[in-house]
Amino acid sequence: MDPAAAHPAALSAAALADLRAFDREHVWHPYSSALTPGDPYVVESAEGVRLRLRDGAGTAHDVIDAMASWWCAVHGYRVPELDAAAGDQLDRMAHVMFGGLTHAPAVDLARRLLDLAPAGMEHVFLADSGSVSVEVAMKAALQHHLAAGRRRTRFFTVRGGYHGDTFSPMSVTDPVGGMHSLFRGVLPEHVFAPRPPAGLHRPEDDAELVAWERTTRDLFSQNAADIAAVIIEPVLQGAGGMHVYPPRVLDVLHGLAREHGALVIHDEIATGFHRTGPRWAGDRVATTPDILCVGKALTGGYLTLAAMLCTREVAEGVSAGEAGGLMHGPTFMANPLACAVANANLDLLAARDTAGEVARVEVGLRAGLAPASQLASVADVRTLGAVGVVQLREPVRVPEVTAAAVARGVWVRPFRDLVYTMPPFVTSDADLEALTAGLVGAVADVHG
Repeated sequence: MDPAAAHPAALSAAALADLRAFDREHVWHPYSSALTPGDPYVVESAEGVRLRLRDGAGTAHDVIDAMASWWCAVHGYRVPELDAAAGDQLDRMAHVMFGGLTHAPAVDLARRLLDLAPAGMEHVFLADSGSVSVEVAMKAALQHHLAAGRRRTRFFTVRGGYHGDTFSPMSVTDPVGGMHSLFRGVLPEHVFAPRPPAGLHRPEDDAELVAWERTTRDLFSQNAADIAAVIIEPVLQGAGGMHVYPPRVLDVLHGLAREHGALVIHDEIATGFHRTGPRWAGDRVATTPDILCVGKALTGGYLTLAAMLCTREVAEGVSAGEAGGLMHGPTFMANPLACAVANANLDLLAARDTAGEVARVEVGLRAGLAPASQLASVADVRTLGAVGVVQLREPVRVPEVTAAAVARGVWVRPFRDLVYTMPPFVTSDADLEALTAGLVGAVADVHG
């Protein structure tokens, strides 16, 4: 590609000022106040693993994207194969309803997802977003039990999780740290076991793990008659705090569900498609879920799309009920444009030895973030696959750390006490070195 063509013409000073002013007065950003808005950078363009930002003074910053646009742009930006897939599909149709109709991009995607999914998955419901796929999964679990005459209306999970911002996913997200305590009394109340102890490689006889298992077994037994399903983010809790826990936890939860007739839902929206190393984070155990939710990396960050996959038993149970089917139907379900890009994205994931890429990224993140452990402000540094975390001893001063990182050539979006990265899988070794140095330097600059 001609380097001169990598970025479109820059915004004029007047256009930039107008854009920022209107944004400040009228555009509501995620988790922000409309009364005291922040001062976001303007993204002018993106190429490879870099974003071109403009700050309030109009200064351009070319920065490495440490976030992969909230973990979905796994191949970076302006990917020729994905651009071509979008263009080819636009020549046919951008969208068509899925009620009473079908089309090749959706069928091809469903076939490929089932080929990649854990054993036992036989049906695919294509949804708009990750949060919606969790809504659909929870609805399917409830309908499955209701159709069999069992009024099981509660879900079992662990503290520290995050499953989305719509109402049903909020109800199984951590009730204290999960951003939905304001809705207490409106959301259904489900059953939360303690957060599992940290650490991927704890032995089964580890004292904390044994104590967690005992408490969890007791809690499940007390509520078993009401539990429709266990819902869990396998091995890595994402937006709940980037908490890594032992695979043994999955075995325990699967065993309890099987013992008491409940289903198991794996939320792999953030962890799927090799983000933690294996294709699915749940591949670290032999047991498989009844329902699987996927999203984020599904389209390589191009378009919003997610899916709920389930076993034949779940699908038949839902379909045998009074309603006669799964009672959900998004307008943009199976959008052909998104499905076509998703198929091209799966081609890239297969062609690029993605597991090998993630292993390489993990090595770079571990080496590059290690110096942060010497900072007085840092409580922990950890990596898992293409996930790197610097956990502070205090809440992150987000605007200051962000500005310090941008000044060092890195875009990062910290939260709570975490300065973390989930970069594109294609980030080069040199860029990983620059990225990690930028994050460690920003923490040192601001927190010491």
